[in-house]
Amino acid sequence: MLTRHTAGKSKVSQQRGLHRSRARVVVVCAAANAPQITAAKADVEALIRNTHSNPILIRLGWHDAGTHNKNISEWPKSGGATGSIRLSPEIGHGANAGLQGALDLIEPIKQKHPAVSYADLYQMASALGVELAGGPKLEMRYGRVDVNDPAECAPEGNLPAAGHPFPDGSSGPGEHLRRIFYRMGFNDQEIVALSGAHTLGRSRPERSGWGKAETKYTKDGPGKPGGQSWTVDWLTFNNAYFKDVKARRDGDLLVLPTDAIIFEDDGFKCDLHKGATRLAHE
Repeated sequence: MLTRHTAGKSKVSQQRGLHRSRARVVVVCAAANAPQITAAKADVEALIRNTHSNPILIRLGWHDAGTHNKNISEWPKSGGATGSIRLSPEIGHGANAGLQGALDLIEPIKQKHPAVSYADLYQMASALGVELAGGPKLEMRYGRVDVNDPAECAPEGNLPAAGHPFPDGSSGPGEHLRRIFYRMGFNDQEIVALSGAHTLGRSRPERSGWGKAETKYTKDGPGKPGGQSWTVDWLTFNNAYFKDVKARRDGDLLVLPTDAIIFEDDGFKCDLHKGATRLAHE
């Protein structure tokens, strides 16, 4: 019997550094199928190890959950991790360009373990993607309920854009990030921490319109070659993003307008300083 099906983003934290954030909303369902959850986790782990798909699966989980609106209490209008990203029109939203490939990777696992919801699989894959890249093992609870009606998809514009023009009419990247993340219930410190997720992965211009077609760091893969990464070791979960973006030491490393503002905005810089001070004493 389902006891609660409020959807939200899983806890993303690390014992050290700036990768810290509070848990948003916990989903509890007494009907979660434990054997299939365990078997699905093994299959997702094998998938990630064989395909180096950590970054795109983390992005999939984030984009499914990142539609959450803390000001709406009714599910599924409140958005969040509902699995709705697999449905049209949501998968066609501009911010989700390229994520059909991630859905295709997960679909065979869903067919093999039908008792596991899409929403659970996407968050599971995201959490395992972090862990297998060297990040923390995240505590997860399963039992999320899927949205199956396209009419219940999240509206476009709930996810952050990389730069101008901002779909919410924001005049700059700092205003835009705060509008998007405050709606989910995050504060400035958490915005800074979550921006650090760009330590993993690449941006591909044919998908997002941002970045180079390839760089010396991405031309040979692993995985599908190409794109532009934010960091040199873009499959390693660490704090390199906060060092490389700030230094802008290499033209082959990507700095988006919404990355740069983290180091330029007075409010965000304050939290960066706190994190750097903490790192110096650990």
